[in-house]
Amino acid sequence: MVELPAVPLTLEGSYALHQMFRIRRPAWRALSAPHREGIIEEALPLLSSFEAGNRQGHPNQTALYSHLGHKADVMLLHFRDSLEDLHRAELALSRLALFDYLEPVHSYISVVELGLYESSAKTYGQLSERGLEPHSPEWNAAIAEVSTRQSAAMAPRLFPEIPKAKYLCFYPMDRKRAEQKNWYTVPMPERQRLMHEHGMIGRRYADCVRQIITGSIGFDDWEWGVDLFADDPLVFKKLIYEMRFDEVSAVYALFGSFYLGWRVGAGDLAGLLAAELP
Repeated sequence: MVELPAVPLTLEGSYALHQMFRIRRPAWRALSAPHREGIIEEALPLLSSFEAGNRQGHPNQTALYSHLGHKADVMLLHFRDSLEDLHRAELALSRLALFDYLEPVHSYISVVELGLYESSAKTYGQLSERGLEPHSPEWNAAIAEVSTRQSAAMAPRLFPEIPKAKYLCFYPMDRKRAEQKNWYTVPMPERQRLMHEHGMIGRRYADCVRQIITGSIGFDDWEWGVDLFADDPLVFKKLIYEMRFDEVSAVYALFGSFYLGWRVGAGDLAGLLAAELP
């Protein structure tokens, strides 16, 4: 009997960069008012254009957040079509005089990912029934055809607009690879069952929270990044708390640091630098 692949199919879309900064407030306050105003006036056109994004194709947006807590003061979230475009945005911002007064404290690189646990086993089974050998040229061509078709159908989710929700909660996560509990040795049907049950919890919160999952294996220190967007921050607590009772999280999940931001517009930059919120 042919052994089918253990790796589920995934679809990838926008590349994502999270940037966290601490404002060098003593240096900023030491500037004269006209100097501060000039720096803000230089930064606003670029930040505003990034915030508006691309209205002709994929959104390719940037959002600005005032970060709560000691880990950072400012958080930027960027979505772009390629790593090159992501890096161009990063470098364009770094050329602003404003960035002399922002100290990087953390960043995270990933790509929007949709895991196809529900359909992978079905697709693999159908190809096997057609007599295709896993990883053969014919198999790879058929997989590419399926991925292309599904990517077209899922384009709005793969290349999303940044939700306009008031709050953002971001955190990275892993699946355990320890001796006792190793996600990557669990058979595909069992992983599919666990992920289905896990997903059902998220769907119960779909009317009050938007979730965007990004994959970061090979890009950053964790395996996935999770962005949650909501107008009521208590939803983050309730959703994540409930998910921790779910088997896939309770047994196999590891979580990194959490970052919580309040969405502000580019036009609120002066207030943000002055420690004032709109």
